[in-house]
Amino acid sequence: MPGHFKDLIEKSNESYDDRISCVIAGILVVWAFEVAKKMGITSAAFRPAGPATLALTLRIPKLIEDGIINSQGTPIKNDLIWLSKEIPAWKSSEFPWSFPGKSRMQNIFFQYAFRMNHSVKLCYWLLCNSFYELDSLALNLVPRIIPVGPLHSGNQLGCQIGSFWPDDSTCLSWLDKQPVGSVICVSFGSTSIFNQQQFDELALGLELIGLPCLWVIRSNITTEALSKFLDGIRRRIVDHGKIVDWAPQEEVLAHPSTTCFISHCGWNSTLEDISMGVPLLCWPYFTNQFQNKSYICGVWKVGLGLNSDENGIVTRHEINTKIKTLLSDDVIKTKALKLKEMAKKSVSEGGSSFKNFESFIEQIKH
Repeated sequence: MPGHFKDLIEKSNESYDDRISCVIAGILVVWAFEVAKKMGITSAAFRPAGPATLALTLRIPKLIEDGIINSQGTPIKNDLIWLSKEIPAWKSSEFPWSFPGKSRMQNIFFQYAFRMNHSVKLCYWLLCNSFYELDSLALNLVPRIIPVGPLHSGNQLGCQIGSFWPDDSTCLSWLDKQPVGSVICVSFGSTSIFNQQQFDELALGLELIGLPCLWVIRSNITTEALSKFLDGIRRRIVDHGKIVDWAPQEEVLAHPSTTCFISHCGWNSTLEDISMGVPLLCWPYFTNQFQNKSYICGVWKVGLGLNSDENGIVTRHEINTKIKTLLSDDVIKTKALKLKEMAKKSVSEGGSSFKNFESFIEQIKH
């Protein structure tokens, strides 16, 4: 692939008067930055997730040197890791590459982390899907980073962007029929997996609350065959809920009927939610999602976390109680709306991300 990429650049430069002067690639595509550097072309890495996790990733050599983790990323000490007094600490079991008991997965994600380190050394700029007002302290820990978010998928090209499954837009017409501020949106992204017991507890918790519910259930969301119990769930919530395989999440969160969002706290989902001002109920699954939850609940204070019992299960009663608490918390609602306005301002003309992107474009022109 690097050889083909080099040939592509050379042929383009031979064929057109406007020569390629900058390479922009995802932060994990290390070879693109290696090729650019060898050819004397500047480059920019794009980091779609938040800056705090990247700041930790760049500290991996120091973590190994200090005996916090070994060379495979496995924690040696159970200390909390602080990058700054103002940034939430990491538990060693919640490092973005940590998969306790799953060495293969941990090795894969730890190698990803090393790639990011290498890319940051090679590239000239580092674009980040965040905005300065949201997380200035973490952004200040990462050299040459340029926050240009929040970035939205949009549909200007008339096609889906960034979705693994086709959207079921019937959920939007269903939302139109619900009272304003009444619907609980539930979605766990494209990778979270539940066992049958946990899946059942979630279904029963949503049933207990008795509010309209839009639930995104992927075909691979559980470790069991969905057909065993999905029909039963549909029967229980048929009067006040809707189940879809995948949903146009930004439109769902922007809908006036949506009142809260039960989420895995993936960065894209978190930014989409912040941009729409919807309170969050946090249920992280892996990687950077635990740190995102810490920000949502402890720093930005626009959501609450769900706690598991002694058996590792988030019970129906915990779900029911936390939803009620979240929906009655006017402080959280106010903070969520404030963040929404900050996000909107950042990408509007004159906003921090708007100006950052304009400045970046001007720099790569010269």
